[in-house]
Amino acid sequence: MNRFHVHLNVADLASSIRFYTTLFAAEPTVRKDDYAKWMLDDPRVNFAISQTGRTPGIDHLGIQAENGDELAALGHRLDAAGGTVTPEAGAVCCYAQSDKLWTADPQGTRWETFHTVGEATSYYATQAMCGGENANCAPAAKAEEPGKTGSLRSCCAPGSGCC
Repeated sequence: MNRFHVHLNVADLASSIRFYTTLFAAEPTVRKDDYAKWMLDDPRVNFAISQTGRTPGIDHLGIQAENGDELAALGHRLDAAGGTVTPEAGAVCCYAQSDKLWTADPQGTRWETFHTVGEATSYYATQAMCGGENANCAPAAKAEEPGKTGSLRSCCAPGSGCC
């Protein structure tokens, strides 16, 4: 089962952690100096906040897949929706290692679909921020044409028959 994902940029991490801990009636499942995450079941959401110097507000929305097959299915849905899809295998971001597919809705809101495969010891693998140019995760510019199966090649396991 997939999980809805919301990532907010915040200006004051400590006060935001207090606010969302009270709102969700739960402590964060991940808490770092620049990041916190709640994995809630009611509502089923992966809610994350970070204080990385970006403008406060919604950074991106997404859907967290439980496995590679679900990620591949989400990739096909993103492709069918008509946005440009940018695959990113093996990304290190938000203290996790994940395979990701990025797109933007017609208003330009960034959408991330991902399958997390492990933890990471840092927020980013490099100094580049997620979603920025030359970033290790969420490359913004090198997307492929909608409807091209090549844009999803990295999400399909060999022999899976998904592409």
